[in-house]
Amino acid sequence: MSSDLRQKIASAALILGFFLAWELLCRMLHVSDIVLPKPSQVLTTLVTRAPALWPHAVQTIYTTLLGFVLGVLSGLAIGVLIGSSRTAYGTAYPLLVGFSSIPKVAVVPIFVLWFGAGTVPAVLTSMVICIFPIVVNVATGLATTEPELEDVLKALGASKAEILWNVGLPRTLPYFFASLKVAITLAFVGTVLSETVAANRGIGNVMMIASSNFDVPLVFAGLIILAMLGVLLYLLFAWVEYRLCGWAMRKTDLAMG
Repeated sequence: MSSDLRQKIASAALILGFFLAWELLCRMLHVSDIVLPKPSQVLTTLVTRAPALWPHAVQTIYTTLLGFVLGVLSGLAIGVLIGSSRTAYGTAYPLLVGFSSIPKVAVVPIFVLWFGAGTVPAVLTSMVICIFPIVVNVATGLATTEPELEDVLKALGASKAEILWNVGLPRTLPYFFASLKVAITLAFVGTVLSETVAANRGIGNVMMIASSNFDVPLVFAGLIILAMLGVLLYLLFAWVEYRLCGWAMRKTDLAMG
């Protein structure tokens, strides 16, 4: 049995053991459904309410992906702009940290004030929350490009744009794809955050209404849906990273991919 297969079996066993332990503890300790529903109840809720939950799940993933794409494009442009100059990197980085330190829940009311309740604030919140990791990783990848490579290309007559295209951006790809896996999970956080505050559709809105009605199994069903969507998109970008940036991984990492 290969190490890759053993790792996958161990991961599946750990997940199954977690839910079995959760189920047994709830039954043995007679935990109220309002406090912590059993996984079997959550699964039943997912199955019986799937027709009603599906449109909300589609709305959430649509909003998340749209905000994610806008955030990636914006973050990539800003990261390239900042990272291509060490002076710009040192000057703008504190400002980026300051913007990143602002709690994203604080910007949702501003977006609602500007654009009204609905999909737009959720898209913008998702976009804003995932820009920072993209900018930081892209700018760091460009700023840490070996000066020797740049000097060699300059000696051969390459322009600054050619150096950026042929050395800087390829050098940044591992950083960029690593940031995508972080950004997609943050994008879900931004979407659900906005949906709980200023939306009438989406999993976040479903969870908010369910919690106000003390329908805790439905709340946990929403959490499970969000976790599944997040894991699927994370695995998708991990696969893309492996295909496009396999050259930057160690041999042990390639064996695991």
